[in-house]
Amino acid sequence: MAQAAVLDVTDIAAVQTLCDRDAPFEILLNSAGLARNMPATQTTEQDFDAVADLNIRAAYFLAQAVARPLIAAEKPGVILQISSQMGHVGGIDRAVYAATKHAVEGMTKAMAIEWGPHGIRVNTICPTFIRTPLTQPTFADPQRRAWIDRMIKLPRVGEVEDIMGAATFLASDAAAMITGTSLLIDGGWTAD
Repeated sequence: MAQAAVLDVTDIAAVQTLCDRDAPFEILLNSAGLARNMPATQTTEQDFDAVADLNIRAAYFLAQAVARPLIAAEKPGVILQISSQMGHVGGIDRAVYAATKHAVEGMTKAMAIEWGPHGIRVNTICPTFIRTPLTQPTFADPQRRAWIDRMIKLPRVGEVEDIMGAATFLASDAAAMITGTSLLIDGGWTAD
């Protein structure tokens, strides 16, 4: 049975309260994320902290809050983080975002090692630019759009539906031996 909850994942106490009350959850798909794209020389501490707070800190403690009850109940589970192709490469005006997504990749590998013996699989899904309200300003910039079109080897940008199959697969028993890795949905961006 799926359960929906309105929750600010940066509120670690609220996350812990929810998990203490309703867990164990068999599958977590964390898609919360934030980007503040600008040249690295223009990044403020506030920009850095806002992106890191959601993309790293919240993701870390959300995974922890889901894993603890699974381990206590001796149940297997799946933890999926929506990361990014930028967790594997760098990008124009994306120093902070790329840093946070590289961190998500690292913590995912470490958590997979630690929680694997408990039957908990931890993976990331790493999409390219997906058409969403978050990416619209980038798509609207002709120079950035030309960069994206040049880097994606397939003749289109990503759509939300491109992520859905990967999430379904990684959450299923068909992926029973997959942990500590990334599924890149990048249209060939990282093939270079």
